[in-house]
Amino acid sequence: MVTWRYRGARQGLRSHPSNLIRVMPAKGVMTVPRALTIATSDSGGGAGIQADLKAFARAGCHGMSALVALTAQNTVGVTAVHELPPAFVRAQLDAVFDDIGADAAKTGMLFSRPLIETVADYLEEHPVPLVVDPVMIASSGAKLLLDDAVDTLVRRLFPLATVITPNLHEAVSLARTAGPPEELAERLHELGAPAVIVTGGHGPRSVDHLFDGSEHVEIPVERHDVAATHGSGCTHSATLAALLARGESLKDAARGAARAASAAVRAGLADVGAGEGPVDVFELAGAR
Repeated sequence: MVTWRYRGARQGLRSHPSNLIRVMPAKGVMTVPRALTIATSDSGGGAGIQADLKAFARAGCHGMSALVALTAQNTVGVTAVHELPPAFVRAQLDAVFDDIGADAAKTGMLFSRPLIETVADYLEEHPVPLVVDPVMIASSGAKLLLDDAVDTLVRRLFPLATVITPNLHEAVSLARTAGPPEELAERLHELGAPAVIVTGGHGPRSVDHLFDGSEHVEIPVERHDVAATHGSGCTHSATLAALLARGESLKDAARGAARAASAAVRAGLADVGAGEGPVDVFELAGAR
């Protein structure tokens, strides 16, 4: 397990997330990496907090959660969203960081401007390697990020991230322009994200595109014709965070996340529910 601090922290200097350095535990201390998801509950179990915790476990991390909202959701759609009070969101984060700590975190559906502000304020005070999954629209088409929250997400959370992971549609919406993934990634980097992965599940080419501010890297992704993609984006970003928690480089973590998300779709539970079935990181159907 690793923990993190900023270079120059003793001098009281503000620093960029890219300047986080690992602090190794005392010799002989053996413990599991800790990964935190800050996101929303999916009552159908396919996406959100539920998918994140499954992905953390599959990647060998102890998973923790801070819920910002609840959804009434299944494979067909989202019928209701209930925001949690910002003070309770902060109480959950305090409970995790005061006792357990985190080696990496990810954000998922944050829904509203007050919730984003609360999460950003906390993570500014408690920096860790951070994956920001800018969840905007559910696979069913439901809106998961309010219009007045988009600018706040970009302004407050992008600069705190180690990497952001929009799919192609989200990248176009956030960049406010169309274009190939490499151009979208550059535009999102200009908006404050230190690194960007434009995932390839929705594009004409089955490739995740990583841009770290200086280098473009294409990561081939095996695509599967299975009607069970619900939670694939959450699985990707959660696996990415888990692999960063394990100390992997961004490139290696991005490749591992692509493989995990693809395998989860391949093993997806297409017979669960009447809509798009959930992905399956544990390949449960194959174990029967």
